[in-house]
Amino acid sequence: MAEKILVVEDELSLQETLTYNLKKQGYEVEAVGDGPSALEAARRIKPNLILLDIMLPGMDGFEVCRILRNEMSTPVLMLTARDDEIDRVVGLEVGADDYLTKPFSMRELIARVKAMLRRVRIIREEVSASQGESADRLLYQYDDLLIDVGRREVKLNDHLINLKPKEYELLFYLAKHKGQVLSRDQILESVWGWDYVGDSRTVDVHIRWLREKIEKEPATPERLITVRGAGYRFEG
Repeated sequence: MAEKILVVEDELSLQETLTYNLKKQGYEVEAVGDGPSALEAARRIKPNLILLDIMLPGMDGFEVCRILRNEMSTPVLMLTARDDEIDRVVGLEVGADDYLTKPFSMRELIARVKAMLRRVRIIREEVSASQGESADRLLYQYDDLLIDVGRREVKLNDHLINLKPKEYELLFYLAKHKGQVLSRDQILESVWGWDYVGDSRTVDVHIRWLREKIEKEPATPERLITVRGAGYRFEG
């Protein structure tokens, strides 16, 4: 069955170009041109990936992403007209998985789409494989921190922690390698994929967000330790 992609772009010529090229790659594509329609379409078709423009009528892409992120874990590739650090940071903060600055080549966009969907398939296969393990292997307990792999949930003191998909994947990756020093490049390759074109600051930003959610004192972390000049280490 073809993977479904939702294109949210109000510029009709670009919307048609994206739709045409994605369909040529074998994807099932639905396209809309405003924020409210994006929410309706995402809930209805449950896409495998969303291409989301920032500047939209009715509701901007940041707000669309924020709402959808509370309802589903579908990866979001955000399209921005400006090469602006603020756009990228805000996009990540509301739950976007990656961003692409206009103008971009169709070749680059297709490469990003394939990389993101490949990463989703790998995660799905890992979770499916884990379902065959004993129940206790699906739970990782570190004092008052619990990672439930089967449900993709994290609890702290029995309270559910609201993590973005990449925050969860990053925490789980670090937890699986408890006590090991992992470089930013290792983390990028394992969590974002080897063909991710972002830089290591993405790791630093997500580590900071995780600390704010699971550390007693984020400024003096006891779980997510920075190893100067080397990377990060999870202490549990």
